[in-house]
Amino acid sequence: MVQQLTERSALSFAYAETFDCVQCGYCLPACPTYVTMKKETQSPRGRINLVKMAAEGKITYDELEGPINLCLGCRACEVVCPSGVQYGKILESAKEVLYEEKSKRAKLFQEFVFGSLSNKTALKTAGAGLSLYQKSGLQKAAQKTGAVKILPERLRSFEKILPQRKRNKWEHFYPAQKPVYRVGFFVGCVMDAMFHSINTKSIKLLQAAGCDVAVIPEQTCCGALQSHAGAKDIAKKLAKENIAAFEKYDFDFIVNSIGGCGAMLVEYGRLLEDDPDWKERAQAFADKNVDISVLLSELELPFTREVNKTVTYQPSCHMTNVQRCINEPLTLLQSVPGITYVELPMKNMCCGSAGIYNLVNYEASMEILDEKMHHVQAAARKPEIIVTTNPGCHLQMKLGVEREGLSDQIEVVHIVELVAEACGIEG
Repeated sequence: MVQQLTERSALSFAYAETFDCVQCGYCLPACPTYVTMKKETQSPRGRINLVKMAAEGKITYDELEGPINLCLGCRACEVVCPSGVQYGKILESAKEVLYEEKSKRAKLFQEFVFGSLSNKTALKTAGAGLSLYQKSGLQKAAQKTGAVKILPERLRSFEKILPQRKRNKWEHFYPAQKPVYRVGFFVGCVMDAMFHSINTKSIKLLQAAGCDVAVIPEQTCCGALQSHAGAKDIAKKLAKENIAAFEKYDFDFIVNSIGGCGAMLVEYGRLLEDDPDWKERAQAFADKNVDISVLLSELELPFTREVNKTVTYQPSCHMTNVQRCINEPLTLLQSVPGITYVELPMKNMCCGSAGIYNLVNYEASMEILDEKMHHVQAAARKPEIIVTTNPGCHLQMKLGVEREGLSDQIEVVHIVELVAEACGIEG
C-alpha cells in the first residue's frame, strides 16, 4: 500500500513516515496551537493523521489545508517525541502538495513575493522607503493624525514597533587584529533590510573576538519562507546559488545571527539529498554553518562595561529544534558582566512569529503571543530585558510587550545587541 501511494505521483505526501506516529500524545503540551486552540486537528498527531487520510484519499485537500496552514512549523513536537517521528518532513510534504494545488494566479502572487526576497534591488528600495517613512516625519504624522488606522489591524500593530532603520554599504572584508578564524557572514534578506545594525554589530563582535569576516556579494535569500510555503523548487534553486557562492571561498565557518535562516542553511543537505550532483556539496555547506552565538561563546570577548539589568531569554524555535543550538546562547548571555539572568517559564514554547505566520494567521498568532506574555509575567523576577536570537521573534516579543502596556518597563533586544553593549561596540 505504501509503495503504491508514494509512486502514484511526484506530488506525494511523506506517507510512510506517518506510520511512525503511535498517537501517544507526548506532543500535545509542546504544541502552541494545541495549547491555545484545544483541538485535536491543531495538534501534531492530529495533523499527521490528516496527512495520512489525505494520502489515502479519505479526505480532500481542502479539509487538510486549514490545519496545515495553522501549524507554526516550530517542530517542538520532534524534540519531545519518543518515537522519533519526522514531523518536519511530513509537514513539508503536505505543504508541497497544497502549494502545487493552488491556482495559477495564487502561485504567481506568491512567486512574486518570493522573488522580491532574493532581489537585492527590491530589498534596497523597500528599506529606503522604510527609512524615508521614519526620518521624514511621515511616521510620526501618520500616528498622530490616526492615518495608520486605514491599515488592517495586523499591519497597524507591527507599524508601531518597526525598528529604526540605519544602513551603510557593506565592505567585502573586515579583518581581525589577531585572527583565529576566517568566516563568511550571511546577512539574510529581511534581516539586512530591517535589522542592518544587528548585522553590523555581529561583524564587529566577530572581529573583536578574532575572526576575519567576509561579506560576499554573491549570497542570496536562504529560501526558508519559500520552503515553508511548499515552494520546494524555488528553495532548492536558492540553496544551490548560496552553496556555489560560498564554495568559492575558504571559510572555517559560515556565520549568521538569524535563527530562522540558520535553520534553513543547516538543512540544505536534507533539502538536496535526492540530487546526486549537489548532495555532498550541500552537506559540506550545511556543516560549516553556525549561529553567531556558537563562535562568540567559544572565543574571548573584550567586555568593557557591566549591564546591570535583569534579563530573560526567549529562544528561537528553529535554533533550538532544528539547529539544536541550545547551550551556546545561554553561555554567551551569562558571560555578560552585571546581568541577573532569570529563566523564562515554558521558554521553549513558540512565541507565534514563525516567519510570516503572524501576518497571515494574525489572530492565532496573537493568542499564542498572549500565552507567551503570561509566561513573561510569571518569571521568578520581572525581566527588564527580553533577549531574542531571530528578527521575527524580536518583533513578535516587542509586540507582546506593547500589547501588555510594558514598553516603558521591558526592552526587547537581540543577543548581539546586548553583548555589543557590554563590549562598548556601536552599530
